[in-house]
Amino acid sequence: MNELLDSRIIDYRYKIRAFAEGIVKPIAIDQDEKEEFPVKLALQMGEAGLFGVTLPKEYGGQGLDYLSYIVAVEELARVDSSPAATVAAHNSLGIAPIFTFGTEAQRLKYLPELCTGEHVWAFGLTEIQAGSDAKGVETTATEVEGEWIINGSKLFITNSSSKIARGITLQTITGLKNGEKEMSVILVERSTPGYQTAPIKGKLMWRAVDNGKLTFENCHVPVSNILGKRGEGMKIMLSTLDAGRLSIAAIGLGLAQGAFEMAVDYSRKRRQFGKSLAEFQAISFKLAEMATKIELARNTLYHTCRLKDAGQPFAKQAAMAKLYCSEVAGQVADESLQIHGAHGFLKENHIERFYRDQRLLQIGEGTSEILKMVISRHLF
Repeated sequence: MNELLDSRIIDYRYKIRAFAEGIVKPIAIDQDEKEEFPVKLALQMGEAGLFGVTLPKEYGGQGLDYLSYIVAVEELARVDSSPAATVAAHNSLGIAPIFTFGTEAQRLKYLPELCTGEHVWAFGLTEIQAGSDAKGVETTATEVEGEWIINGSKLFITNSSSKIARGITLQTITGLKNGEKEMSVILVERSTPGYQTAPIKGKLMWRAVDNGKLTFENCHVPVSNILGKRGEGMKIMLSTLDAGRLSIAAIGLGLAQGAFEMAVDYSRKRRQFGKSLAEFQAISFKLAEMATKIELARNTLYHTCRLKDAGQPFAKQAAMAKLYCSEVAGQVADESLQIHGAHGFLKENHIERFYRDQRLLQIGEGTSEILKMVISRHLF
């Protein structure tokens, strides 16, 4: 998995792998069972430099390239998707738009404290009627005497309701233009009166991720809290999602790698009819197919990251990478569970959690169906 990678990235991979194996894996089953967002782990991830990976050092970041960041997410997901999702949402969706579209004052105000692990920041697109249809947003922001007055709600928002949630990059309707909704993005701090959050519990997957529902009742924020220019909301949100899809693809890749390694290990140890499962052609062929899919997924994802790092267009490839990596994660997790047999159903075995966690990847940050639409639009 390190072919043609710079030695710096290889070293970084093993640094994050050691963190994942030593800090994340021992608590993964317990955190999933408790359905508890691990605040202590968030602080440890901040100390490990996992928040603000690609941000310049003057804002508190690590100053690394996007491929390094994707490798870090991959390595976390190799042992547990929940912390990988926390890191992905915070870096790609939370702080990236503030850095990319924010003023220098906004960057200096928010970014340094969002690189420590003491706070996380959310991305507010999804609502009851808005998800795949980004234009379905109904939350409004009305400009009155130098302030935005915000009313509405958001749903399924990662990093939004724990005690370290700091605020949200919020897509709202700021008026009508040529008969259509004018979409803008506004930074809203959690301490704002009328800003209410509640955690979402009872999830099938990512049970240690802070997903929440939010309501905004006459929230007053300064007009200067607008991110970018008024009316650029769709541009900001969609460009953020293009890059964010790479981190979800990385979760899929890491999950597939972890599930594959579990299958290899189990097939070597489990004996039936006087020999290990790995000696049966039916099992060895499964493993061969899994390895091939993972190799292709990694090549696709890393190539797209290199395009992004080189400043080249990458939207089509990002959709392809997210689509393929998420589908491969599902296929590999399913085959790994099949190899584990009845033992795979037990919560004491990590594959049980991996099998549940992979299902989100074909829905979050663009369903597989939507991604096919995105790809097809680049073909003509």
